Amino acid sequence: MRVTRSADERPADEREPSGVDGLSDRDAAILAFERQWWRHAGAKEQAIREEFGLSAARYYQLLGALIDRPAALRHDPMLVKRLLRLREARLAARHARTLPSGDRP
Repeated sequence: MRVTRSADERPADEREPSGVDGLSDRDAAILAFERQWWRHAGAKEQAIREEFGLSAARYYQLLGALIDRPAALRHDPMLVKRLLRLREARLAARHARTLPSGDRP
């Protein structure tokens, strides 16, 4: 059981920056996991639940917000830039699928 230390309901290790880069311990762990998740046996969703105790949906919400932060870019520029490119590619593909049929060549 986790003990919270403030009214925002998050444990202290998820709120407070862990170092000079301004990331919490959890944020740094999420980036480290994303950098090497393929090393975990089994499905990524199962590894997320085992490692962080989060649903895959919540993990991806946190990851999406994290990669938008300058502190994450300073912490691991190559990983964050790769994740941003992947997100942009997914958004572009989604937009291409949702164009009305009259707008397609």
